Amino acid sequence: MRFRPEPPHDHGRAERTGVLLCNLGTPDAPTPPALRRYLAEFLADRRVVEIPPVLWKPILHGIVLRTRPAKSAAKYASIWTAEGSPLKVWTEKQAKLLRGYLGERGASVELAYAMRYGQPSIAAQLDALKAAGVTRVLVLPLYPQYSGTTTASVVDAVSAWAARVRFVPELRFVQHYHDHPLYIEALARRVQGHWQAHGRPDQLVMSFHGVPRRTLTLGDPYHCECHKTARLLAERLGLTASQYRVTFQSRFGKAEWLQPYTEPTLQEMGKAGVRRVDVMCPGFVGDCIETLEEIAMEGRQAFLTAGGKEFQYIPCLNDQHEWIAALAAIAQQHLAGWPTGSADPAELARRSERARALGATT
Repeated sequence: MRFRPEPPHDHGRAERTGVLLCNLGTPDAPTPPALRRYLAEFLADRRVVEIPPVLWKPILHGIVLRTRPAKSAAKYASIWTAEGSPLKVWTEKQAKLLRGYLGERGASVELAYAMRYGQPSIAAQLDALKAAGVTRVLVLPLYPQYSGTTTASVVDAVSAWAARVRFVPELRFVQHYHDHPLYIEALARRVQGHWQAHGRPDQLVMSFHGVPRRTLTLGDPYHCECHKTARLLAERLGLTASQYRVTFQSRFGKAEWLQPYTEPTLQEMGKAGVRRVDVMCPGFVGDCIETLEEIAMEGRQAFLTAGGKEFQYIPCLNDQHEWIAALAAIAQQHLAGWPTGSADPAELARRSERARALGATT
């Protein structure tokens, strides 16, 4: 194997510490060709689809990539913004805010964000961090609950990049933060703010992204971590077991996934006479196709069509102050022991002003 040449090294420049936020990814545009490229990369990941390639590739290229892109493109078009994909918009905004929050706390780090699938790629952003003189990188996935399909896939991508690099930086990975007190507090503040503005529902549904059930039996902790997040949030909100439900969404294929499924649950609740339901998605830290289209649109229709009277979607954490503060605390916890330096007072003031300005405009 030939290793990639290193960027020019400035021996007089101080070594830097970097933080790389990683999210799932998004197509470049809400069009069938863009969706085909995105899905081809996403669904070819052995972490995502564990079917042997000899069986899966003919299905992927012969059926899925011929039929699904157009359907998915229409869904993306329904939530696309003038700034682009909501997931990318929120991830970029979170990265900018986190840089400011860490700067206010005295940590001077290089901060970048990357997508596991799509652009900017993990490899490209790690290259950029190295070019900026970074020799230590904290990889922080924006997945509160660990799953082999998400968190481990980020580790795979970083490892694949490192396997081609001659001078590999020191690496740390955040595994999960599903029960971090500040993450739970941020979720609680989001719910409480919504209830103060709109009143309380008959039922709160916490919908997490689904994964095949077999991953649970094979030892993936995702199911348990989702339920722990839900339990801790319910306790913080003072909810009894009968006042909230945990469900799983985004099922793909014919295999059994984690249950109960979100949409059938909403239909059952509507038929059972539940008047108002509020739905939130604690596993997503930024609004995206799965929350804005699948829940806020399709979930709403399913509940109301089944007889429900009022459906409220509670937005994701997005750029909420409590969430960015939690993210900064998580980053600092995992940066412990690494020199992060201190930005000069003028730079700290500029970062503080940028953070306040970003917060005021969102």
